[in-house]
Amino acid sequence: MDANALNQLTPEQRQQVMMKAQQEANQQIMQGMLEKMISTCFNKCTGTSGDRLDNREQGCLAQCQDRYLDVRQQVQEALQKREGDAV
Repeated sequence: MDANALNQLTPEQRQQVMMKAQQEANQQIMQGMLEKMISTCFNKCTGTSGDRLDNREQGCLAQCQDRYLDVRQQVQEALQKREGDAV
């Protein structure tokens, strides 16, 4: 949406457009974090055990994912607060 079209919207419509854009940006942030978690944890924890994960690799992956999920929760709360502040 260009600036001219945005200026023709009512304040309520503008706010809805901005909220939608913020939600999409937040969703992209969360998706990026998930992709980063998968890549980082896999590269950190897997070795040359063949086509199956051994107990050490499974434990490492679980702990790595837990750390990322804890951070994800904090980021999600911050993004929700940011969305709430925008309203």
